Amino acid sequence: MRVVALVGKSGTGKSYKALSLAYEKDIEYIIDDGLFIKGSKILAGKSAKREKTKISAVKRALFMENSHKQAIIEKIQEYKPCSILILGTSEKMVNNITENLGIGPVNETVYINEIASEEELKIARESRIKQGKHVIPVPTFEIKKDFSGYFIDKLKIFRRKKDNTIQIAEKSVVRPTFSYMGKFTIYDRVIIQMVKYVTGNIMAIHKVNKVKINNYKHGIVVNIELAIKYGVNIPKIIALLQKQVKKDVEHMTSLNIIAINVIVKSLEIKY
Repeated sequence: MRVVALVGKSGTGKSYKALSLAYEKDIEYIIDDGLFIKGSKILAGKSAKREKTKISAVKRALFMENSHKQAIIEKIQEYKPCSILILGTSEKMVNNITENLGIGPVNETVYINEIASEEELKIARESRIKQGKHVIPVPTFEIKKDFSGYFIDKLKIFRRKKDNTIQIAEKSVVRPTFSYMGKFTIYDRVIIQMVKYVTGNIMAIHKVNKVKINNYKHGIVVNIELAIKYGVNIPKIIALLQKQVKKDVEHMTSLNIIAINVIVKSLEIKY
C-alpha cells in the first residue's frame, strides 16, 4: 500500500486541499480526523470534530479508542486500497496514525505550504481562528449521517480534468462542538424531511399526513399526524416511532427534542 501524508498545522486548509491532492496523485482513499473516506463517501469512523474537547478530538483523530480503531482497520482490510492519503498536523501525528492502524510506512510527505499559496493559508487561518470553521472533505449529505456538530456551509470545488470534462467536488464546512462560537440554524423543513424519512422506514405506518415543528428556548417539539395500518399494536408502534425519531434527529442535528407528539388520524384497511 502506498501511503502519502499531507502535513500542515491546524487551520491551514489541509482538508480543503485533500481532494485535489488525492485526485492529482490518483488516490481514492483518505484518512482525515478519524474518518476513512473513499472519494466522497465515508466508509468508517467517527469525526474528531464531534468531540466536546480538544483532547478527546486529538485521541479520536489518532485512533486511540479500540472500537473506533478496529472499525477502520476492518474497512481497510475489506477494501484493500492500493494507496491512501493521511492528513495530519505533523509527521509524528501521521506516523502515529499509520502505527495505530497497522499501515505504512509513509512513502511520500506533502506539506501544505507546497500546494497552497500564502493567500490561501491566510484565508484558512482567519476562517479557523475568527469563525471557528473546519472543512471535511466529503459532501454534507454524507456528514449528516455521522456528524453531531454544527453545520455552517458547503463548498463546491470545480476543476477541469485531463479529458477536458469538469469534475465537481463537494466539501462540508462545519463548526465543531468543542469550538462552538455563536448560534446556528437548521430550517424546520429539514427536520420535517428527517422525521418523514425515519417514519417511512417503519413498515406498520401507512402514511405521514403532517409534521409540525415547534421551537422553544431549550429545544423542539415534534408533532406528527399519520395513518397506520389496521391490525398492528398501535401503542407499540408509536413508542417505536418516538424512540427512533428522537435518536436519529438528535444524532443528525444536535437539537434537543423535548417531546414527540403522535396523533393517529386514520387506519389503513386492505381488503
